[in-house]
Amino acid sequence: MDSSQSTALGGNGGSGGNGTLVSQTNDMTASAAGADDSMQKLSQVSNSIQKTLGLIHQLYLTVSTFNAAFQMPLLQRINGLVVELDNMVKLAEKCNIQVPMEVVNLIDDGKNPDEFTKDVINSCIAKNQITKGKTDALKSLRKNLLEELEQNFPDEVETFRESRAAAAAELKRQAQAQSALPNGDVRVKSEH
Repeated sequence: MDSSQSTALGGNGGSGGNGTLVSQTNDMTASAAGADDSMQKLSQVSNSIQKTLGLIHQLYLTVSTFNAAFQMPLLQRINGLVVELDNMVKLAEKCNIQVPMEVVNLIDDGKNPDEFTKDVINSCIAKNQITKGKTDALKSLRKNLLEELEQNFPDEVETFRESRAAAAAELKRQAQAQSALPNGDVRVKSEH
């Protein structure tokens, strides 16, 4: 398993939201330490799996060429395999990795677990497109309604736009106050 897979499975990032740089740094440091610890535990399990596979291969070679002289090496290899399997179980209990049952079922069916990831991503893309279409339709409806209202009620529409601009300015000010980045820049989402 490569380091990108270990990282993806390893930790769960996050930071506090109180707007102070010190707590964000501490939360990020704690998260990074947790991720490093998870990656180390995952690496230990991976190493144990590799060692177990090596022991199984040695056991296969011993059994395939078995004769009475190989009885002691066979017993030693079986005992070594049992010890390593026990070690693997103990190491795995320390890892907190959750695998979706769909992935386990795909593996049981002899299929590639990457298919599950591909299906989930394709499903998300399809749902995103549906949501985008609905959002665009609502924006178009809002625009058409405002145009029709402006033709029939120009004073009320002007009052609405002024109150809307004031509310947007207040939201923008609050967002700037809450989303200061560590380098002093501000992240602001523009309103359409």
